[in-house]
Amino acid sequence: MKFATYRNGTRDGQLMVVSRDLTKAVAVPALAVTLQEVLDDWEGIAPELQTVYTALNNGELDDAVAFDESLCESPLPRAYQWADGSAYVNHVELVRRARNAEMPPSFWTDPLMYQGGSDDFLGPKDTIEMGDTSWGIDFEGEIAIITDDVPMGVEAADAGQYIRLLMLVNDVSLRGLIPNELGKGFGFFQSKPSSSFSPVAVTPDELGDAWRDNKVHLPLLSEYNGEAFGKPNAGEDMTFDFAQLVAHAAKTRHLSAGAIIGSGTVSNKQGTDHGSAIAEGGVGYSCIAEVRMIETIRDGKPTTGFMQFGDTIKIEMKDNDGASIFGSIEQKVLQYQAD
Repeated sequence: MKFATYRNGTRDGQLMVVSRDLTKAVAVPALAVTLQEVLDDWEGIAPELQTVYTALNNGELDDAVAFDESLCESPLPRAYQWADGSAYVNHVELVRRARNAEMPPSFWTDPLMYQGGSDDFLGPKDTIEMGDTSWGIDFEGEIAIITDDVPMGVEAADAGQYIRLLMLVNDVSLRGLIPNELGKGFGFFQSKPSSSFSPVAVTPDELGDAWRDNKVHLPLLSEYNGEAFGKPNAGEDMTFDFAQLVAHAAKTRHLSAGAIIGSGTVSNKQGTDHGSAIAEGGVGYSCIAEVRMIETIRDGKPTTGFMQFGDTIKIEMKDNDGASIFGSIEQKVLQYQAD
């Protein structure tokens, strides 16, 4: 199944069931008004939604409307939990190499994860408003899952059964603010503003064979200022799969239905020490910081700048037939103006 949330003047929006080809949608207020309601009673509501989804795909619903991504909030406009991992350890290794720091062996066996702000997500077409470009504005292309209720202490071998939905993420990061925050030894806060998610959240079965081993085996596509920037395969070089990330998050606490867990920046090794841009025949990158790390390793200093006001980013994933799966995140960076 595929779900979206339309803006309707409320905090949590209007749940829409979306057709597989992203052309049609229908509201289902008799079953659920919001996506969170569905997650709170997945076993009870999902079977009825499946019936609606089948009818929608078969063109049998008279009240279906044309699906419009511009009306979408993030599928969950706010969530009880947003925990972002760093499952692609190649990305972490590059960060540390760029500053001549050793890679702790535990990074390959114990996931990194931080708890982000989940009270005010951006919509997939919303502008990224920031006060100052000196903060080092960057995008990060990721995949995220939404869980059902997860019991504390669940083993990774059992955690996959609690994954209900998948989305794409732009985890906006302010690279210039990160060093001072981490230097305090208390983690991210100001350096991790509101993230945005794809217009559509999908059940894992919608990915077919591309969903296996609790990973998405398809390229994550990024366009920066209209130019192809990245197409790394999300199923490659993922040190920790989503079941492992769920188990890590639930080690000492229960997770409530609607918890979102991110993969971290999708990153491929590409068979070289330095990676390779798309223009050089490689698969490119999912964030600007990774390009700067490689420039530092290769040339001694970075030359690529972070995002400026007016810059745009598009993040999308397509199936093997070239059809968009989640719709696209498309955002422009603008200067924040207080009301």
